[in-house]
Amino acid sequence: MAEYQKKTRTITPFQLLVSYYFFAIATSFLLLRIPAVYKEGVDVSLVDTLFTAVSAVSVTGLTVFNISETLTSFGLIVLLVILQLGAIGIMSLGTFLWIILGKRIGMRERQLIMIDHNQYNLSGVVNLLREIVKILFIIEAIGAFILSFHFMRYFDTWEEAVKHGIFASISATTNGGFDITGDSLIPYHTDYFVQFVVMILIVLGAIGFPVLIELKRFLFRKESGFRFSLFTKITTVTYGLLFIVGTLVILLIESFHSLKGMTWHEKLFTAMFHSISARSGGLTTFDVTLFSEATDIFLSFLMFIGASPSSVGGGIRTTTFALAILFLYNFANGRTEIQLYGREIYMIDIFRSYVVIILAFFMVMISTMILLITEPAATTTQIIFEITSAFGTAGMSLGITEHLSTEGKFVMMILMFIGRVGLISFLYTLGGKVDKPPYHYPKERVIIG
Repeated sequence: MAEYQKKTRTITPFQLLVSYYFFAIATSFLLLRIPAVYKEGVDVSLVDTLFTAVSAVSVTGLTVFNISETLTSFGLIVLLVILQLGAIGIMSLGTFLWIILGKRIGMRERQLIMIDHNQYNLSGVVNLLREIVKILFIIEAIGAFILSFHFMRYFDTWEEAVKHGIFASISATTNGGFDITGDSLIPYHTDYFVQFVVMILIVLGAIGFPVLIELKRFLFRKESGFRFSLFTKITTVTYGLLFIVGTLVILLIESFHSLKGMTWHEKLFTAMFHSISARSGGLTTFDVTLFSEATDIFLSFLMFIGASPSSVGGGIRTTTFALAILFLYNFANGRTEIQLYGREIYMIDIFRSYVVIILAFFMVMISTMILLITEPAATTTQIIFEITSAFGTAGMSLGITEHLSTEGKFVMMILMFIGRVGLISFLYTLGGKVDKPPYHYPKERVIIG
């Protein structure tokens, strides 16, 4: 043990965190290899098991087989446990168990929690963890109760209704995107109550845990002078604007295409649901293969952005997108600083946002080139859609996931893993320890543009 602790101190916290996620995937893989997980006569290959493990840990939801036809009830429980592991975060869940056992949380563990949830300081990270676990479980429990009660009108037994209610609630809240209907939420296409509840659960999981914690403190505040942080303001405004723009664009494109012939409320709910779900939820109430290529590309753009930082989702994240747009707007108006809500944003955060966007763009581009070679039967639009779905840990698919080659599946697994861990953490993992130079050279301007 002493030798292990000595070795772990020679690597950076980012590298250690990534190694923990590899361990989580390996453990999930072994759990999914238990024979009792699969129905009798079902044979799942090692690659497909690994793909499912990565998809569950990264709470993506892309699958190479039909969940309802493949997994037993025990298998569904295993899948839900892995989804919880992926949603809360491997380091957070492990630390939570240590808290329950009364163990002391050391500085190393606090650093890992801080990185796992994109925090900037060690202060209060353990309390943050407690709040996250508590809020997530409460949301899932309330969602499961509401959906289970409502599903009694669809199923003959209350056991079946409860099973579907619990699975749908956890899958939506964790933004896992898995389903046990065999057809996502398409059977509830005209059930607006189910769609509304699921949309709320997806948003609560993707909006960011710090936002939920601040909202809780605002609603139950005991002290005066409470104010929302700049992070919460940027996140909620960006999330809301993307939802509205997404809904309008889908309505505009598809009202005279795939949604033609529907009532106005069917069109509205279909557009609203997929605008929200494309951000990282992955569930669908409509056959997305019927959407036009223009909508497919737009949904790919939404999946590329993904959810908010310190949430269950992936992608470049909402704040990254917001800071990049704000900087472009300010720069076009001759300003090099961003001032918002009475605060000025650090330039290092602007730099980080552009690093994430550039790196993500190259990853998507290279992955697209590889899959165009390995998947000749798929169209370019299908491949871009699949890749952004994996990177954004969304889980939507145009139906080519199960037909991917082994090479294609490994590319998708890498994207899902990076999408869950986060590009900044992944980049720091490759870079190793940060050493500040002992001196600086004279600065010189470079002609740009």
